[in-house]
Amino acid sequence: MASTDTISDMLTRIRNACAVRHSTTQVPTTKMTLSIAKVLKSEGFIEDYAETGEGISRTLVLTLKYKGKTRQPLINTLQRVSKPGLRVYAPSKKIPRVLGGIGIAIVSTSHGIMTDREARRQGIGGEILCYIW
Repeated sequence: MASTDTISDMLTRIRNACAVRHSTTQVPTTKMTLSIAKVLKSEGFIEDYAETGEGISRTLVLTLKYKGKTRQPLINTLQRVSKPGLRVYAPSKKIPRVLGGIGIAIVSTSHGIMTDREARRQGIGGEILCYIW
């Protein structure tokens, strides 16, 4: 059974994998999950990502990042903001700062998926997809 909300599905898979300290997790590949993976890698929340498979069975393998000998996950919280039933949009001036700038908000803009900082810098608003810290 495929999930209709690919972003929530991706966040839940990452959350579950971090909870049990898995080194990788697999997510079905879509343009959206690929863009979110790029942002997570550029912000240092995940080690790397790679596409595997062909055609409809393509998956995205995310290599998760941990710190210290106790392997504490770098991602503490993944929180979905804009859901299919209730979309959340914000102009560039009103994009929220996550934990005073410690975390990031992933924003879907007309210029692609980017972090809250990047959207503010470019002066464009959009749909607030999720918060990560």
